[in-house]
Amino acid sequence: MKPLEKIVGVARARPCRIVLSEAEDPRVVEGAVRAARDGIAHVTLVGQREVIEDHLRQEGLTSAPIQIEDPATSERTGTYAAAYHQLRRNRGVDQAEAIRAVQHSLGFSAMMVRLGDAEGSVGGAVATTADTVRTALQIIGLAPGSALVSSFFLMMLCEPHHQKKGAFLFADCGLVIEPDAAQLTEIALASARSYEALLGERARVAMLSFSTGGSSTHARVTKVVEATQRARTADPMLAIDGELQFDAAFIEAIGKSKAPHSTIGGAANVFIFPNLEAANIGYKIAQRIGGAQAIGPILQGLAKPANDLSRGCSADDVYHAIAVTSVQAGSIAGSKR
Repeated sequence: MKPLEKIVGVARARPCRIVLSEAEDPRVVEGAVRAARDGIAHVTLVGQREVIEDHLRQEGLTSAPIQIEDPATSERTGTYAAAYHQLRRNRGVDQAEAIRAVQHSLGFSAMMVRLGDAEGSVGGAVATTADTVRTALQIIGLAPGSALVSSFFLMMLCEPHHQKKGAFLFADCGLVIEPDAAQLTEIALASARSYEALLGERARVAMLSFSTGGSSTHARVTKVVEATQRARTADPMLAIDGELQFDAAFIEAIGKSKAPHSTIGGAANVFIFPNLEAANIGYKIAQRIGGAQAIGPILQGLAKPANDLSRGCSADDVYHAIAVTSVQAGSIAGSKR
């Protein structure tokens, strides 16, 4: 079974309540309809009811287990505005601003998650990443013990031309521009947890650099070494090594040659890049030249899942984001039992 099929299967086994904040976009509706039909989530679409209903009719869906919420007319809007005002009043937000915030689809959807009317949200097909993340931070907030929101891509190498197949996690490809050692540690620990929650396999984390095992000396290398040590201290059971060049982390023969004492042994499945520049370039090279399927950006570090889409996303991307968000939400619910 391919890794993405496995994620979809886990979502289908325990479908969670996922809200999509940009349901006036036909790509969002198409992906949501498919998700509802496949039973991977209980879907709520947020936006203008007439527009959404028209999209649903075009999808041949006149009666389906899809809920529609129009913030302009919803019975929830008043309750959400009051809760938002209470949440943000110390930041100078008055009642009128609170109403405007929850009448926006991003704010309304985030309040659904905060107040337990949904277990996770998906947005970003229209809104920018900055707006999507800012809204999630303000309303959903950080997870207990988390100091940072970061992002990752799941890179699926499943095609015949891929000599090494499987699911690999690249972080942080979308948010933290120049993480310091403490932030890099947080990204590594969060990414390992994310990989294990989504794939059900043990994470093997490579802290990437242009140096392997002291082959180069530079402040950028020192940062990666320090972050690796911090992560080991925080989680002694975590399989992590660094600093490693990508080939030493990915190819076993090269790993044995360049880093013979590495605990990763050229078999990493989680790759932590030293900064956003390297990570963003790296995932796009893997996607566009290597033919990897890139799922994301997926957010981590929030109290409840709130994931971002690319504005160039397809309906398939929406579908897969719903599946991932549903699995994330199920993992959080399972950990609280």
